[in-house]
Amino acid sequence: MKKLLTLTAVGAMLAAPTFADTLRLGAATAQTGGLAPYDAPVMEGIHIAIDEINAAGGIGGTTKIELIEKDVRSDAAQTSIAVQELVDTGVSALILPCDADPSLAAIGIVSSAEIPAISTCASSPTLPMIGGDYMFANFPGDNVQATVSAAWAQEQGHDTAYIIYSPDSQYTTMPLYFAEVFEKMGGKVLGQDTHSIGQQDFSAIATRIAALPEQPDVIMTSSYEPDFPSMLKALRSAGVTSQMIGSDGIDSPTTFSLGDAGEGVVFTTAGYAEEGSPLEAFNKKYMDATGSESQTVFNAVGYDLIKVIEAAVLAADGSTDPKALRDAIANLENVQGATSAITYKGTDGMPVRQVSLIRVKDAGREFLGSPSPDAALIPAPRMQ
Repeated sequence: MKKLLTLTAVGAMLAAPTFADTLRLGAATAQTGGLAPYDAPVMEGIHIAIDEINAAGGIGGTTKIELIEKDVRSDAAQTSIAVQELVDTGVSALILPCDADPSLAAIGIVSSAEIPAISTCASSPTLPMIGGDYMFANFPGDNVQATVSAAWAQEQGHDTAYIIYSPDSQYTTMPLYFAEVFEKMGGKVLGQDTHSIGQQDFSAIATRIAALPEQPDVIMTSSYEPDFPSMLKALRSAGVTSQMIGSDGIDSPTTFSLGDAGEGVVFTTAGYAEEGSPLEAFNKKYMDATGSESQTVFNAVGYDLIKVIEAAVLAADGSTDPKALRDAIANLENVQGATSAITYKGTDGMPVRQVSLIRVKDAGREFLGSPSPDAALIPAPRMQ
């Protein structure tokens, strides 16, 4: 009997997960430049999650997270350089900037090193499609967000639309998805305009729309700071009163400080802090950690990213091997984050997660809901 117990104990020891002491995590994000309004708050949430996990002894009570950070200055070439430097330090996973274009600049390095990489908040569904098996997103896809906003517009009785987009990045072409869904649901797109990222003067576009024989019920854009405020003010100054629909790129304090021009703007984003929700609980953690209120959902999105990585280590039985982590991420289901439950299993690297609709009201947030889009309406990813 004694020998049997000993063998049983040995077998149990061999079957038990063996957690590493440290998970080395590399972050190549935009702390300066045009993407800083998004990556900077994301990194705040990342730090809160890592501090929380490490204070509890680490992932599984054992594996501490070591974060190595580099500022890519919102530049694609610098992203590639920073990612290579992080790979050379022996990281097990990578965090990439909040935009598909600079993240895609690191494709070759990520694929060659076979290290899983997750963009902080890039939403282009082309990111993992182009990036391959080791590239993941951490945000609702552009095609999903556009489906939600187009369906909302139709439900409100809006039958005509006009889109304004920029071909300069994957993200700013989201209105093309919106137009596809809007027309599929019976709406009519009256026209479209394009602009350059960083364009300062939108008066010509505003004048063209104001001169249309029929004013559109809605205008949809995925432009973000500083373009969106300039665009919106130009439209209102030209007398265009159409319902303005934006996307997660305007989930920022600036949007809520635009006064009368911003009143009534509707946009899609990753979550809303309903009473008793995980996001409300996270916002309290943020207040405790920083001494100020969170002004954007991107803080929580950063927290979610670390919860995904934590779940992957646990699913990999404590392994920090990059290939094991990649496989674990690809098979995660219902990881509870601050914004929503997150699933990668059965996807191509774009997570299944909640999309919330917000309306600007009295310089604050009015929650319009978190509808589940009709899967049959969601457009296939498109290359621009």
